[in-house]
Amino acid sequence: MKDKSILPACMLAFMLLNSQGAIAHHAFTAQYDAEARTELTGVIVKVEWLNPHAYFYIDVENEETGEVTTWACELGSPVSMMRQGWTRQSLVLGDILVVEGALARDGSASMNAQRVVIESTGQRLFSRQQD
Repeated sequence: MKDKSILPACMLAFMLLNSQGAIAHHAFTAQYDAEARTELTGVIVKVEWLNPHAYFYIDVENEETGEVTTWACELGSPVSMMRQGWTRQSLVLGDILVVEGALARDGSASMNAQRVVIESTGQRLFSRQQD
């Protein structure tokens, strides 16, 4: 009798453990507003090459107040980025980037990066839009 009750419990535990990845992922429109676009120029201070999305962080100075805000810039998955020619070394801490993208709906200093250009060279690292 105990064997019959163990199987459903094991199946439930398996489903709960495997559902975490699906819960963590989000739709673009749930987090970002495609109509609220901005362009920022800032210094790379951190890079996270992790699933499900790679992120880089730039310090952006407000020209009027001098206040510096660190912006989180979301990219695609590391695998999709590598297919486009990116490597872990594509972004170098201290480089200045011009980043264009969609702002976070929650008003945080976060964006979905859709165009990334190294300011000093004009090299476009990434673009999801047609120029």
